[in-house]
Amino acid sequence: MTVVIGFEGSANKIGVGIVRDGEVLSNPRHTYITPPGQGFLPSETARHHRSVILTVLKEALEEAGLKPADVDCVAYTKGPGMGAPLVTVALVARTVAQLWGKPLLGVNHCIGHIEMGRLITQANNPTVLYVSGGNTQVIAYSERRYRIFGETIDIAVGNCLDRFARVIKISNDPSPGYNIEQMAKKGTQYVELPYTVKGMDVSFSGILSYIEETLFSMLVEITERAMAHCSSQEVLIVGGVGCNLRLQEMMGVMCKERGAKLFATDESFCIDNGAMIAQAGWEMFRSGQTTELSDSWITQRYRTDEVEVTWRD
Repeated sequence: MTVVIGFEGSANKIGVGIVRDGEVLSNPRHTYITPPGQGFLPSETARHHRSVILTVLKEALEEAGLKPADVDCVAYTKGPGMGAPLVTVALVARTVAQLWGKPLLGVNHCIGHIEMGRLITQANNPTVLYVSGGNTQVIAYSERRYRIFGETIDIAVGNCLDRFARVIKISNDPSPGYNIEQMAKKGTQYVELPYTVKGMDVSFSGILSYIEETLFSMLVEITERAMAHCSSQEVLIVGGVGCNLRLQEMMGVMCKERGAKLFATDESFCIDNGAMIAQAGWEMFRSGQTTELSDSWITQRYRTDEVEVTWRD
């Protein structure tokens, strides 16, 4: 059996997860929360990660009931993400790999979300809607690449929601997107907003002054177009915004009309976590991939379709 430990810290979540042959053994996570009206700065976020990462690592090992000798590979988020937090996590992962004498593996953050979603939901070959604070993409697998069919041309949907929350001073605890969702459930009137779909791409910057229902309608539309292009009968929603129940409901209506099936996970696996990096690392390691220490750098820009998916046919 192959055991992989994964370190994730590309934004305000720091997580360490352990996966053994498709089973999540542990997945502790800690979130850097700022006061209402404030975002999280890279340097302060990295400082938070440095202060708790060893505690989270200890929790992961204890919860899994494993020792360092039981681990076969150390995976970490190579990118994309915020520079300073990424460096913090990579430094710890490199150190742990050397101390434990284990191979190291840099993982694309977006691929981590996809592989975690596929593992938990058992979706076969879905059209993927990846929605988070830093990314908005419609993705489908083809010829050893996760191909991007459409994406935001300006800001990500999660960033749009976060910035809206800051403007009206909504709490960041547990997350601004969650608090917006709870407030929206009490709403009774739909407010018409700018609807900007450009081919397979979307634009959210102009809608920032308005918000939620229209954003999700745009995402459902471009996902349905990708499904039609790929003749797909499955949709998998991943990323932090993916645990929004209203988005899942709207996507579910579209899927039902098409005779398709919707797959989604709860906040345990939608929101950034270490297990998703461990799972993607597990797939990569089993297919023969490792990262040399000299190549174990990070990058803030690392597109989903740059990765050769050697573990899928």
